[in-house]
Amino acid sequence: MTAPTTTAPAKDRPGDQPPGAGDPFDRDILPTPPGATAALLRSLLTPMKARVAVTTLLLLLQQAAVQAGPLLVAYAIDRAVPAFRADDHGPLIAVGVGYLLCAAASGGLQSAFIMASARVSQDVLLDLRGRIFRHAQALSIDFHERYTSGRLISRSTTDVESLRELLDEGLQELVTVILSFVYISAMLLWLDLGLGGVAVASFVPLYLLIRIYRRRAGRVYRLRSTAIAAVIVRFVETMNGIRPVRAFRREAANDADFRVLNRRHERTNGDALLEMARYVTGSRLVANTAVAGIVLWGAYRVAEGALALGVLAAAVLYLRRLYDPIDRLGMFLNAYQSAAASLEKIAGLLAQTPSVPEPSTPRKLPVLESEHPGREVVFDGVRFGYRTGGEVLPRFDLTLPAGQTVAVVGTTGAGKSTLVKLLARFYDPSDGQVLLDGVDLRELALPELRRGVVMVTQEAFLFSGTVAENIAIGRPDATREEIEQAAKEIGAHDFISALPDGYDTDVRKRGGRISAGQRQLVAFARALLADPAVLILDEATSSLDIPGERAVQRAMATVLKGRTAVVIAHRLSTVGIADRVLVMEHGRIVEDGPPAELVAGTGRFADLHRAWQDSLA
Repeated sequence: MTAPTTTAPAKDRPGDQPPGAGDPFDRDILPTPPGATAALLRSLLTPMKARVAVTTLLLLLQQAAVQAGPLLVAYAIDRAVPAFRADDHGPLIAVGVGYLLCAAASGGLQSAFIMASARVSQDVLLDLRGRIFRHAQALSIDFHERYTSGRLISRSTTDVESLRELLDEGLQELVTVILSFVYISAMLLWLDLGLGGVAVASFVPLYLLIRIYRRRAGRVYRLRSTAIAAVIVRFVETMNGIRPVRAFRREAANDADFRVLNRRHERTNGDALLEMARYVTGSRLVANTAVAGIVLWGAYRVAEGALALGVLAAAVLYLRRLYDPIDRLGMFLNAYQSAAASLEKIAGLLAQTPSVPEPSTPRKLPVLESEHPGREVVFDGVRFGYRTGGEVLPRFDLTLPAGQTVAVVGTTGAGKSTLVKLLARFYDPSDGQVLLDGVDLRELALPELRRGVVMVTQEAFLFSGTVAENIAIGRPDATREEIEQAAKEIGAHDFISALPDGYDTDVRKRGGRISAGQRQLVAFARALLADPAVLILDEATSSLDIPGERAVQRAMATVLKGRTAVVIAHRLSTVGIADRVLVMEHGRIVEDGPPAELVAGTGRFADLHRAWQDSLA
């Protein structure tokens, strides 16, 4: 199923947005602080200053070899050819040898430049992709709930690819054009001040064209980058939800939505090409007019004897070399605007700060002195509300003694999942504090917290890789014997051993090779191996059948032994393992006591328990 969306803005063209669908463009925008894009580019290139300098030097030398050609032509026409007629072959031979040497030097230096610049660009892209990946992992859960995985994929693929095109091709074009302009302008002014002045003056309208193109194309490429991201997001969301898509026959509706986004992408591409066409047409008109004018004026001056023919020939060659790169400059500006829009979005992503930051001076948890691994958990005056809604926990106080297993029940929206998200520090409370053995979770380094508090969710997510690797996520340094021992204690060893390659069986994408119950057992083995002081079970049996639930409950008894545990349960069969039950409504605890005592009473939990028993009848 596709994600819920919002109403399209009025500025969109009619027919751009399907009925009921939202505008993914709006959700794609992250604020980019002023100067963040330039700072990001500097941070990427600063470690490579020496290599960039060498690369630039190679291009300078290559351009010097290239631009020496017209001077040799002028010398040949005005000096070498007359000397040859006078039986002096030396100057003409020197011109030929010089031209060959310049060509060879230009080719060799060009090859060296391409290899050097390729290494620089690949290292920059390697660094940038790594930054995006590391930063995305470091950002808090609330960011990932707002900013979809499809947009992160777009940032690390499409946008990085735009930067690659600029580094691999565009920068060489830019430097070539700049060097050509400086070198050729100097040569033309040196050869003839009048011709050089007219050539330099012709760059005024070209400069104005470039400014107009940059302004218009910048807006177009920002829209194009966002359009690409919208297409990727819709594709990823649809493929991830392919089962409900097929179950609810959403193929036609999704196809219609995707067609709209695809057309918008097509239109932004067309707008970019249109801006490029306008620039190329204008630049060629200015260039051809300038060349025609200079050639006519130069020919008149040659006829009058005021200008040497060789100088005019060299000037014409230089002019062609001066104006020919103008089209290539357009290609650079094309790549530059695309890369600038992409880099701005990447900078906006990297500028995001975690809402759950690492403490500046982290504390350590007290050393556990008893044989039981549990720790005391205290919610002290906690208040919390999500960005998109009101307060979920108005004021919440709760103490969980070390080693106690607490089941939390209640209707949907009662605040159960919020409670455990605060305990796992996926979010920080807006007021109050959550304490672990007297230490505020905000004062614990995240690795220390993750070793002490582990969550097993309903999904029991498994990564591509072997069963052993998935269990060892709980403790990467565990030996094979420790991994197998954890699986045996959970009751997962038999089914794992029966797999085609046992513990070395690849579970494939999201653990799709094994059943939901088996995935849950692997997740419990992972948690047992991690040996946390506090264990959170968030509806860990809600998606299982009765045999699977019983197997997982046996595993839960093993995992929870001696630990502090919070069990979120919709199935009340899970509550039997708890020492204590909390019933929540609207973010408050309305009942608190042992399961047997609450069942025997006349309160909310007794009603829930009777309703559950009736559902089993």
